[in-house]
Amino acid sequence: MVVVRAAARGMVGLVLGAVMAVVELPWALLAVPLRALPPTRLWSVRVTRMLAEADRVRVNRCLGGAIAVGPAGGRASAYVALRGLLGGLGGAVLMLVGVWVVLSWRALSGASGERAEMSWHDPLTWTAFVVLVVFLAAQALMGLAALERRLAVWGLAPSDKEVLRSRVDQLSRTRAEVLEAVDDERRRIERDLHDGVQQRLVALGMLLGRADRAADRDAAASLFRQAQEESRRALEELREVAWRIYPAALDDGGLPVALESLAESSGLPILLDYDVPVRLGPAQETVAYFVICEAVTNALKHSRARRVEVEVRRSDGRLLVRVSDDGVGGARADGRGLSGLARRVAAHDGRFELDSPAGGPTALRVELPCA
Repeated sequence: MVVVRAAARGMVGLVLGAVMAVVELPWALLAVPLRALPPTRLWSVRVTRMLAEADRVRVNRCLGGAIAVGPAGGRASAYVALRGLLGGLGGAVLMLVGVWVVLSWRALSGASGERAEMSWHDPLTWTAFVVLVVFLAAQALMGLAALERRLAVWGLAPSDKEVLRSRVDQLSRTRAEVLEAVDDERRRIERDLHDGVQQRLVALGMLLGRADRAADRDAAASLFRQAQEESRRALEELREVAWRIYPAALDDGGLPVALESLAESSGLPILLDYDVPVRLGPAQETVAYFVICEAVTNALKHSRARRVEVEVRRSDGRLLVRVSDDGVGGARADGRGLSGLARRVAAHDGRFELDSPAGGPTALRVELPCA
């Protein structure tokens, strides 16, 4: 069944290619004088790239291609011209195949009036001839589809230099985003220390000073108890800040242990589905943990969710992380926390997707490459 569907898609792709050649070949001839005139040059380039993009979609969807989005540089014009010729050739091949099948059918069925009387070997003749016709027709169509794919790779796929330039641009952009994310993280840690731990320590110092100056023994003992409680809270907040920087559980037991600790300490019920048979690398574990931690924190603070589902899987050399909640939605990928996560994921060549319509639910999906 899969083979039949693939063959049907290939036939549709070839037929569409033959139809598009009726437009592409005349346009390739018309575009030459149009590009020579400044008023129509830009318009000519746009139409040429539109035709090339339509071919890219056709080859990818119908003929099994895998061409990157967008025509490659200045080869689009040459590609459209050659594609028009190949499309015309494809149309001729399709017509010949159709005529061949019809004539073969007429000869075997006797519709042409030249068929001999039926004999004992006629079924065998039918079978052998039909197999031959189908085989030759399939070879012709498969060869034509292969030519279409090769031409598309030459004309539409980016060259090695363009791929390298795109990669350099991506790395430069990612480097800037990582530096910005590091600065944001440093400011967040500084703010947590200033607003939390520092205030606790200031209060602790004041309590100790009051206790030292207190003349009443009972009042001093009460102040010392308050100071002890304040020191305990300061220590807890300091642990939380250190945990947000890098949880020690990642070193001790890896990502599953860290996620279990997160689920136990969270104020929301977390349904954890972890299916990764081997230990991940430190970079992947750290990114995955902070993605999940930030998503759970947002669900707890903003979405009014009643439960959170966390799914972590590994498939085809990629780590798949999905965090969903049943809250009110409305989360934005350009928010301070989520935008920092997106930059961190991009720095590891990952993909970050957020689906959070108003009214919910919210689903956060991340893919990370892993060896």
